[in-house]
Amino acid sequence: MARIPIGLQLYSVRDDCAKDLPGTLQAVAKMGYDGVEFAGYYGYSAAELRKMLDDTGLVCCGTHIGFATLLGDELPMTVEFNRVLGNRYLICPGLPEERRNSRVAWLKTARIFSEVAARLEGTEMLTGYHNHWIEFTEMDGELPWDTFFGLAREDVIMQMDTGNAMHGGADPIPFMERYPGRAITVHLKEYSAGRGQGYDAAIIGSGDVRWPEFFRLCETTGNTEWYIVEQENYDKAPLECVDLCLKALKAMGK
Repeated sequence: MARIPIGLQLYSVRDDCAKDLPGTLQAVAKMGYDGVEFAGYYGYSAAELRKMLDDTGLVCCGTHIGFATLLGDELPMTVEFNRVLGNRYLICPGLPEERRNSRVAWLKTARIFSEVAARLEGTEMLTGYHNHWIEFTEMDGELPWDTFFGLAREDVIMQMDTGNAMHGGADPIPFMERYPGRAITVHLKEYSAGRGQGYDAAIIGSGDVRWPEFFRLCETTGNTEWYIVEQENYDKAPLECVDLCLKALKAMGK
């Protein structure tokens, strides 16, 4: 299959973005990343952001947005913003407590995401959900991840975050196998059990994630269109860390 491009979740370099977004995008492009996923827009308009991307040769491979921006009259505005940005992937990175505090709440939330996906038909955009660790703690006899993706439409993206899943005690591999075709974008984050609370400061390839098996599933049954690096804690400067992550992926043949 064709090579899967590699993007960077800009939350990884959030302080740099807040100080100098254009300069940070230039630095990310110079490293060799193909795209970026936003987690906030730092006061810029969609047109301004698009120009920054065009100037660097980067593309938008997603955005992390609040649950409310997918609902009601907010959704058309979200669609228009992302149309200008050139983004197809509208990913929710977390939920209000009342949307996830019981199995019934998770079922209702899955139905809402299915409704959003239906409203997005014809826009070429997809919505999806990104895990932290709570999704892998049993609730009312079932893991919330299974409750959600067992009911949500198959075109709702399952954005698996490898490090977050392992922090929750879950191996990402069985979930990739259980929900084929739904990992349209994935978050590549290392996990190292021996690092305690610094588990996500490990550079990709230096921890416990079973990368060869994960990549095999992405590149066969996962239907993955983007690999997205995310680094949340650091042993070095954030930009240096994400550069090392990309070099590690390149060394793996990605």
